[in-house]
Amino acid sequence: MHSHSHGHNHSHNDEGASKRIGWAFFLNLTFTVVEFIGGWLTNSTAIMADAIHDLGDSISIGMSWVLNKLSNKPASNRFSYGYKRFSLLGALINGLVLTVGSIFILIEAIPRLANPEMPQVEGMLLLAIFGMLVNGYAAYKLSHGKTLNERVLNWHLLEDVLGWVAIFVVSIILMFVDWPILDPILSICFTLFILFNVLRTLKSTLMLFLQAAPDIELIESIKSRVLSKSIVGEVHHLHIWSLDGENNVLTAHIVLNTEISNEELKAYKLELRHELKEFDFAHTTIEIEFLDEQCRDASH
Repeated sequence: MHSHSHGHNHSHNDEGASKRIGWAFFLNLTFTVVEFIGGWLTNSTAIMADAIHDLGDSISIGMSWVLNKLSNKPASNRFSYGYKRFSLLGALINGLVLTVGSIFILIEAIPRLANPEMPQVEGMLLLAIFGMLVNGYAAYKLSHGKTLNERVLNWHLLEDVLGWVAIFVVSIILMFVDWPILDPILSICFTLFILFNVLRTLKSTLMLFLQAAPDIELIESIKSRVLSKSIVGEVHHLHIWSLDGENNVLTAHIVLNTEISNEELKAYKLELRHELKEFDFAHTTIEIEFLDEQCRDASH
């Protein structure tokens, strides 16, 4: 028994999503370049920290854009499961870039706590206003999207808006109070927030790379459901792994405890297909075995 789920193939949605994600990518990347230059000119580590954050978002959005296009390609002999797994590679690259960038910002910002330098406050304020407008507009555009990809990226952009609100508030305070230490404190807070999220993402990405089960409870739920049928004696080699964190794959061997006719077997397979439908697996492969039959994979 082998089935494929194609429930999410809506070509018009995909085209619209691809355009919106592509548009957000170019906008974000252009603005990231502006930020790095602005951070250098205003001597602000907070803006540089946010630029690193935005660089990570640009890579995420760029990867999502490419993958959005790739995922529409049919599976090939070489990539028999399609191209969904490429997103894990994207997440890994993104995580490594952000980790290196964050370490660089911490090396810059921590010594400034002892000897803070006053940033160019007017430039900071202008960049903050520009940042809120650009990221706010990009988030507004992506909020029209219905795909999971767009919803996740929208959260990224809303985070950026909040980052710029923080820089905006600090720049206004610095106009009236001579507290240059606020700039490195803000950059360290940004960077630690980025690192916390990156390390969490890297952990889940590595778990998926190592083909860990995405959900232990899901395995137990499926096992107990399959075993609840009177004709089933045993379930073994039950494996669930994920292509990309969203599209899961199920394989299992089901041992029947009684001889049944071909018609009864077809009826059971149909019933099983209906039972598993709610779990929305991208690929399902079930081996049906009988009591007097030796399992082909017994030695593994």
